[in-house]
Amino acid sequence: MRRRFGPRAALAAVVLAAVAAVPSSASATADTGTASVGGPGQAPARSGSPGPAYERVAHFYGAYVDMADEGGSAQAAAELRDFYLTADLRDRLATWERRHDADGVLRAAHAPTAWRVTAGDSGMGRTTSMVRLTWGTGEERTYTYLTVRSDLATRKITDIESTY
Repeated sequence: MRRRFGPRAALAAVVLAAVAAVPSSASATADTGTASVGGPGQAPARSGSPGPAYERVAHFYGAYVDMADEGGSAQAAAELRDFYLTADLRDRLATWERRHDADGVLRAAHAPTAWRVTAGDSGMGRTTSMVRLTWGTGEERTYTYLTVRSDLATRKITDIESTY
C-alpha cells in the first residue's frame, strides 16, 4: 500500500528545506546580539531588543554619546532625555547642569570617546547599571564611572550619579 502525502506534508517539507539552507551562523547572530562577519562581501551584523533595563541604558548612552560627539542639537538631546529619563531626573539634571556648566548625563562638558554599560544589582523594582566613559585614546585615555538607576517596570532611568 502506497502512502500519499497531502498539502500539509508538502508545505512542511518546503519549510524544512528552507530552514536547512540557512547557515547556522546567520541564525545564531540574530539571536545572540553579537557581531559576526559573514562571507565575502557581507557586512558585520548587529541586532538588539528592548530587553532588560541595562540594555536600555546602553541604548541611551550609545545614542546620547553619538549625538554629543557630532555636535547634536539641544532638541535632539531633549528628545532622547524625554524618552529614556523620568521627568524627576530631567529636572534634577537641569539643576546640576546650571551649577556645574556641564552635561549632567555625561558629567562633563564634552563627549567621551567610548562608553561601556555593565548590568548591576536589582531589587525592589529597581536595577543599577555601571557606565564607564572613556576619555581620550591610546596611552592618554582615562575613565569616569557612573551609577545609573532604572525602574524595572518602566525601564526609565531614574538617577545618574558619579562613582569614584
